Amino acid sequence: HTGTVISFWPDETIFQSTEFDYEWVVDYLRHQAYLTKGVKTNVSNEKTGDEYNFYFEGGIQSYVRHLNIGKDVVGDKVFYVEKQAEEVMVEVAIQYNDTFNETVKPFANNVYNPDGGTHLIGFRAALTRVLNDYAKKNSNLKEKEENLSGDDVREGLTAVILVKIPDPQFEGQTKNKLGNPEVRGYVERVMGEYFSY
Repeated sequence: HTGTVISFWPDETIFQSTEFDYEWVVDYLRHQAYLTKGVKTNVSNEKTGDEYNFYFEGGIQSYVRHLNIGKDVVGDKVFYVEKQAEEVMVEVAIQYNDTFNETVKPFANNVYNPDGGTHLIGFRAALTRVLNDYAKKNSNLKEKEENLSGDDVREGLTAVILVKIPDPQFEGQTKNKLGNPEVRGYVERVMGEYFSY
């Protein structure tokens, strides 16, 4: 019963096309529901009567499960951590599957960064370090054996990385890549500490 309503009517004198891509809108709102756990979004197409409602209590954990639909997952649980590091909120969800592909979705302030950035670099560094430390500690790797590479530890990985930062610095107009250098350390520290547990 409270909130904000925003109405937008595209102006044909400004836009080449005033038709909305309904599937794009649905996909965008689904992502926002995953990235903002506990928030309900709904969308309806008044022309066709199609309607979708999204609500994911598990947030990015639910997103990882969705990305793994149709794959044989390794273990039932999704690793998840949400931790404030200085003024940056770091959220990571991980689950492995039996494929050879890596599926990692990095986001900054709910904006998808397809080219990654400093949050993805910190995540990958921590993942590789923790798994190598574990392998050595449990004698899966001998002292003189070569460490597992980043490619080794990312095989079959599905992960969503979400950082919320007060002043994001993106490279390029399309926000494809996060450039804040301090974010790498925050993500690496949070991921390293909690994943090693």
